[in-house]
Amino acid sequence: MDTLNVDQPEDLKVGLVLSGGGAKGLAHIGVLKIIEEAGVRIDYIGGTSMGAIVGALYASGYRAKQLDSIFRAVNFEALLQDQLPREAKTFYEKEDAQKYAITLPFDNFKVGLPKGLSKGQNFYNQLSRYTAHVNDIYDFNELPIPFFCMSTNIETGEEVLLDKGYLPEAVAASGALPSIFSPIELNGILMTDGGVTNNYPVKEIKQKGAEIVIGVDVQDSLLPSEQLNSVTNIMLQISNFRTYKAMKDKVSQTDLYLKPSIMDFSVVSFDKADEIIANGEKAAKSNFDKLKDIASRQQPSEPIAKVPKNLENLVINSLKISGHKRYTRAYIKGKLKLKTPSVTTYQKLNEGINNLSATGNFDRVSHKLVDTEEGKELVVNVKESQNKMLLRFGLHYDDLYQTAALVNVTKKSLLVNNDVLSLDVILGDNIRYNLDYYIDKGFYWSTGLKYRYTNFKKAFDFDFIGQFGEIPTLDINTIDINYTDFNVQVYAETLLKQTFSVGLGAEYKRLQIISETFGEDQDQIPRTVFDDSDYWSAFGYIKFDTYDNKYFPKRGVFFEGDVHSYLLSSDFTNSFDEFSIAKAQLGYATSLSSKLSLNMSAEAGTKIGNNAINSLGFLLGGFGAKTINNFVPFYGYDFLGITGQSFAKALVALDYEFIKKNHINATANFANVGNKLFSTGRWFEDPEFSGYALGYGLETFGGPVQIKYTYSPELNESQWFFSVGFWF
Repeated sequence: MDTLNVDQPEDLKVGLVLSGGGAKGLAHIGVLKIIEEAGVRIDYIGGTSMGAIVGALYASGYRAKQLDSIFRAVNFEALLQDQLPREAKTFYEKEDAQKYAITLPFDNFKVGLPKGLSKGQNFYNQLSRYTAHVNDIYDFNELPIPFFCMSTNIETGEEVLLDKGYLPEAVAASGALPSIFSPIELNGILMTDGGVTNNYPVKEIKQKGAEIVIGVDVQDSLLPSEQLNSVTNIMLQISNFRTYKAMKDKVSQTDLYLKPSIMDFSVVSFDKADEIIANGEKAAKSNFDKLKDIASRQQPSEPIAKVPKNLENLVINSLKISGHKRYTRAYIKGKLKLKTPSVTTYQKLNEGINNLSATGNFDRVSHKLVDTEEGKELVVNVKESQNKMLLRFGLHYDDLYQTAALVNVTKKSLLVNNDVLSLDVILGDNIRYNLDYYIDKGFYWSTGLKYRYTNFKKAFDFDFIGQFGEIPTLDINTIDINYTDFNVQVYAETLLKQTFSVGLGAEYKRLQIISETFGEDQDQIPRTVFDDSDYWSAFGYIKFDTYDNKYFPKRGVFFEGDVHSYLLSSDFTNSFDEFSIAKAQLGYATSLSSKLSLNMSAEAGTKIGNNAINSLGFLLGGFGAKTINNFVPFYGYDFLGITGQSFAKALVALDYEFIKKNHINATANFANVGNKLFSTGRWFEDPEFSGYALGYGLETFGGPVQIKYTYSPELNESQWFFSVGFWF
């Protein structure tokens, strides 16, 4: 409106309405900067969706400059996609998360669709921390600035005004953007984004007592016909019909209506925060005189107390858990890694909440700190997932297994509440399958059963086969090998932390290595069997993994040590005696700058005892992120190109992320390989084998796409390696 009614009470009560609009709602921060500059005192705030998020923080005491800093520091991609830190997952969960591209509900063998891309756990955790100083306020009218937000009853389609309760829960319900965030159950009502029913609550803020209303509208306008050229835009247009029509009346009820220029941005344009905030400032600046006029009609008031700085240390005296039925208190407490009473930090508390969420067994983990006579009590409420069965898919290509399509069926709570049964069927050039059964007892001893079948066919250098004994002299360069590994493991492991695991178990293995390139019986298809034995072994392992990314680590340490003692064999080669194989790998990644990272690793292994069994020796060469038996990737050589009963390897790699999720890397690796490297001291001599690689990698939702050009000075030959998708 061009003029304001001058016949106003001596002290105007000003209400601020902040509409929803996803990333476009960052413009609210720019508007708040100018409102503060003009000296306007805000007496009531009403918001929807992103407007509720900004409004709740402002109402709880943060000023515009602080909000600017908070939102610029937020990783919105992690918030939107619920990208839980990798260290929040157990080793079983890490492997699970790095295998499948698509996951769908599959209860009662019926394929469903997820309720949203994200459960909003990261968002809730952050909001809980930033509003911790007001978490004892139940009535939002008692916040430093009275506040309310709008949500939608997804069952009835009615709007819901939220002005009481736990602030982060109310804001999460208001901002549950359909298809992005799952609906929120609050007060027995399943709620979704308030913008569906009331994206601009001007009437409601007047009912609260506002005499002057400043409204900030960051909703989409209707698109012209030339832009209605996709399903997305058409669906967006349909969803905007109601809010656009309602705005005609609401604008006339607004005393000062601000409409920042946001047409060039979408609801997920969080990477354009600078421009969006600046456009909010611009819209408010053009109405600066009107804001000054409003401020002049208000009496001076006490400034809002500064938000106390969040203390890093927390003293938690007790823990209250509710909402759990299938999962025990001990299971939940074990995932939280919380012993009471104890001194902890917000970071460790959020890690514990993430550990619980990372299991996939809970749709939501709500939590708050409550002051009691004994001290702070952590109140955790969980909503157990109703999805006990999942259907999952993945695609992959590499130079060893070739094309592969993965179909997985996962069943949770099959025999006990905290177990999971997972079956992978891998179809393609080489059929494979895996069956895993795991009983997760957190930081107690968990148990599991693994059943794996692996098969591949590959042409190897003729020299490779010499390790298996005498072979005829043939005028050929390569031999076709059919390699089959059938493996069953029973094991138990305990987690000292999410990142540190110790385990032991027993293994049965059937190993078959066959060539049809040549054979003794010339009347039939030539066929030579190099090994067709059953092996029984006991094993133990230690794992430590704090890498932030399996494929492109920027920080963290990785260690894995493994000892297998082979005790019995069906002895196809008539040469079996008990022997052991010990191997270990240590890796370290660090960021040299925001885009450049360094990765170094050392790896070694040796056979102890009988040296006559060669089929379980070390085989170096090729490129891969998931190997079996004693295969060791080594740039510059083809798969299984170097053989020996002991090896020592070092690797140094530089990775440059020149565009987000796009990587260029350079790698050098060196190795010594032989039969008695460590007893003779040869492992520390100048490397006998070396290789170099230049590569490009792209991170996608289905896994990394990687291309490697490698070269070996000893061979004076180059190799190309390709990989698409998660390794499985």
